[in-house]
Amino acid sequence: TSPFAWLRTRFYYLLIRLYFDQEFSIEEFTRGAKQAFSVVSKLLSQRKLDLLDELVSAEVLQVLKEKISLLPDSHRDALAADIDAIMYTTEGDVRIYYDDDGMKFVSILMRFWYLNGANLPDEVPGETKVFQIVFGDESTKEKRHLLTANYEFQREFTEGAKPDWTITRIEHPRLLE
Repeated sequence: TSPFAWLRTRFYYLLIRLYFDQEFSIEEFTRGAKQAFSVVSKLLSQRKLDLLDELVSAEVLQVLKEKISLLPDSHRDALAADIDAIMYTTEGDVRIYYDDDGMKFVSILMRFWYLNGANLPDEVPGETKVFQIVFGDESTKEKRHLLTANYEFQREFTEGAKPDWTITRIEHPRLLE
């Protein structure tokens, strides 16, 4: 990320700690986000969308129900991310906003890069190359794809609101489009 974007996100984290949650830690948030990403991506892959009610917003869940039913098995399998297969995680956009009723929200976009052994073609729709990593020698090689996903987490900080983060956007480029 650019130095400006890095400074901007750190400034927002400071605002979150000062005005919303004095215990907020981006390291702890990132650990929780990785775990949530792994759980949600596996449930998506297994088509167990009814188990996502408490984790994913109703609007996102409705869109996912339509998209998941149309996916080929190989793309559905590629959605699953084991927590140990997450290679890199970074924060994207951080937003603090108020709605017309005075409710306070914080939204953090997380980007994940993960390895997956799904049987994907070398080229996926959209003409974008999927990175492949080969483990082992030529006779026993195992192909893995390096895939990306973007999950946006939102929490309401209005007085009396539940202290839960909800996923309000799920993107698996080239897989879940």
